[in-house]
Amino acid sequence: MASTRTPRDRIFTLFGDYLLHRPGPVWVGSLIALLEPLGLSEGAARTALSRMGSRGWLVSERRGRNAFYSLTRKGRTLLEEGEARIYRPPRDEPWDGTWTLVHYSIPEEDRSLRDRLRLRLSWLGCGPLGNGTWITPHDVTERVADLAESLEVTGGLEVFRSARPAFAGPEELVERCWDLERVHRAYLDFIDRQLPRLRRRQAELERGEVSERDAFVQRIELVDEYREFPLQDPYLPRRLLPDDWAGECAAGLFRHLHDLLEEPAEAFVDGVLARAERETDSTVTVSGG
Repeated sequence: MASTRTPRDRIFTLFGDYLLHRPGPVWVGSLIALLEPLGLSEGAARTALSRMGSRGWLVSERRGRNAFYSLTRKGRTLLEEGEARIYRPPRDEPWDGTWTLVHYSIPEEDRSLRDRLRLRLSWLGCGPLGNGTWITPHDVTERVADLAESLEVTGGLEVFRSARPAFAGPEELVERCWDLERVHRAYLDFIDRQLPRLRRRQAELERGEVSERDAFVQRIELVDEYREFPLQDPYLPRRLLPDDWAGECAAGLFRHLHDLLEEPAEAFVDGVLARAERETDSTVTVSGG
């Protein structure tokens, strides 16, 4: 399947899966070297990094003639939230039957703001109940308050915690607010694509046929594909899910393949960063001499 990922997608996945928990900023030369196997030329990488800096996701600094990039607080928060949604989804949180209701009123002409709000509510696992009202079984009160403040819509948004509704049962609310059948089919498609790849990768790794570079690219592709699910899957409590829900199987398959590729993929990144450290040290020494 041909990749449709943008340069920004690639950079977010690179930082989120490999650089988020590494200390210090990253030399631009290292980022270019890590993005090249993903199909980005040096020019495309530099342009994308610069644009992400101008939009507040990354910040750059100079050390002599060398440029370095690191995540801003905004960028780090986004990737930490994404990491939690992908690797620690809230489906196992206990649920007492209480719902969180979010109601907003945004003028029709401010469609862009309304669309951004809806996207972020979907990311938090909320579903549209109707007439500017979204619900979720998760307690996202504080996160919705932060969202309202960041989008500057505190005057047009309210969030409530509500006990069981008087008329609709939990199953009816789920059916009205989320298309779980569509998400279930998407998980099945993912399993159909990735299960044969898992079997191939296991055999190839055992025979030593997967290079560190290839493992790095394969794991990036895997994460890029799987990270679409937190926008689709509300991660409802298990008692609200169908008995044949494919999300668990897909998550286990993702983790297995991700872990399988981890050692050689991380070794590739380690090697690129180590080479960068030597090159930037020599540049500083020459320019300082």
